[in-house]
Amino acid sequence: MIEDVEALVAGLDGQGYLAEEGLGTALFLAVRLRQPILLEGEPGVGKTAAAGALASTLDTPLIRLQCYEGLSAAEALYEWNYPRQLLGIRLAEARGETPREADLFAPEYLLRRPLLAAIEHPGPRPAVLLIDEIDRADDEFEAFLFELLAEGAVTIPELGTRRAVVPPIVVLTSNRTRDLHDALLRRCLYHWIGYPDQARVAAIIRRRVPAAGAPLAERVAGAVSKLRGLELVKPPGVAEAISWANALQLLGLGWDSGSAGMTLGAVLKYREDEEAARALLADITG
Repeated sequence: MIEDVEALVAGLDGQGYLAEEGLGTALFLAVRLRQPILLEGEPGVGKTAAAGALASTLDTPLIRLQCYEGLSAAEALYEWNYPRQLLGIRLAEARGETPREADLFAPEYLLRRPLLAAIEHPGPRPAVLLIDEIDRADDEFEAFLFELLAEGAVTIPELGTRRAVVPPIVVLTSNRTRDLHDALLRRCLYHWIGYPDQARVAAIIRRRVPAAGAPLAERVAGAVSKLRGLELVKPPGVAEAISWANALQLLGLGWDSGSAGMTLGAVLKYREDEEAARALLADITG
């Protein structure tokens, strides 16, 4: 599907995602080796967006599973359509029949959640399966993923093992709120996405918020770089820089301490961080 790293980076660029060579290489290997890839980094550096841009570049569906504490295998894999099963029972009884268990647990009664949808994707191109923020899930769910990552298969007790005809390209993301199991790491390629430098942030803003213009993009990128130098609860990432530029552009504001202070809520998410930034607002907007 993709000839080389340069072609993939260019394809991502065409989707509005500016990837550095290291990330481009890691994603290229994940595509060509058909091996899951774990993207780690601070929140807001573009991990989720990378998976979306990859799917668009490959012209294939993005199937996303958002992880959270308490996520169960059933919620991620499949559920049975109980209302439809109950209707099937009543229709059978109305005909004087006794429904068989095998009829009620047939594929047509299956509600496919993200993992099963990715496994059963018919192709011809593999779907991109995004398992987002795997570090938020429990250890038990992490262990459940081993079969999927290693064999491209999942097991449904009533139907048996479902094996992918066209195995998905699996992208896992983590904000590193906890350490992941070694068994999971062994199954994955790995790439750390760090905060991009100021020039790249400005380039990303120009791409994502073209109406903002180059001068505003550069000012916002410079301010975000300075904010990350403070001891903040949540330092701003690329996503927050884009939001800040969007807010300023939408309000038609120029770049000064007043407009920056008015829109700090677009880039900082804690009261303590806003107070720290306001104390140095002149320097931030300099």
